[in-house]
Amino acid sequence: MDRQSMQERFGIIGASSGVRNALDRVRLVASTEITVLIQGESGTGKELFAQALHETSGRRHRKMQVMNCGAIPEGLIESELFGAEKGAYTGAVERRQGYFEEADGSTIFLDEIGDMSLSAQAKVLRALQENKIQRVGSDKDIKVNVRIIAATNKDLKKEIAEGRFREDLYHRLAVILIKVPALNDRRDDIPLLIHYFTKKIATEQGVPKKEFLPEAIALLQEYDWTGNIRELRNIVERLIILGGQDVSVGDVNLFASK
Repeated sequence: MDRQSMQERFGIIGASSGVRNALDRVRLVASTEITVLIQGESGTGKELFAQALHETSGRRHRKMQVMNCGAIPEGLIESELFGAEKGAYTGAVERRQGYFEEADGSTIFLDEIGDMSLSAQAKVLRALQENKIQRVGSDKDIKVNVRIIAATNKDLKKEIAEGRFREDLYHRLAVILIKVPALNDRRDDIPLLIHYFTKKIATEQGVPKKEFLPEAIALLQEYDWTGNIRELRNIVERLIILGGQDVSVGDVNLFASK
């Protein structure tokens, strides 16, 4: 699949060198079994690149399992990843599979892996090295055939230096590193993103499509986008719903102020 087709299919918008480089790396490794680490700030769209990796791979016929490591309490993350036997912990009333078993023959996307506990990291490393897992409360090995794609908004080398991330796991994950650029580093893509979101949001919300006047776009290009593309989409949606017939500088100052 060429770069343009991939962008259209997965909604990855942009013509900047950072976006092109990330997409080209996806295209090079998607058909392999190589483990991939996607690095980028929160809100940059790392999950879209993970979806593109999976959906253009040989594993695309099975659903990719997605786990947000930062959204699961530390005490539950191992049972979520690897499953649990009945009675393994309070509330475990039956045997259950975890994400790794569900992803057998497919892909598991470990989002925000930098938030994972060291104990869980050790077990993920074993799964990578030996293609085996153990459910919580069991000493029986279960063979799994899983491709791992991980993502983080953290500097994992700094996390390693401070003892919060395993160096051996980092090197196993970062066989291929894909860096997704921050929106502040690709401001020339903002007009393209605004056009894309304007059309998409108008369709989703059932409202007339509005035009952003050039001076309004220029003002948005000057913003400090701490929330990246997620923040831009939220602001575009607010302006479409609350702004005037065409979005002007006045609308931006009124409805998109920090």
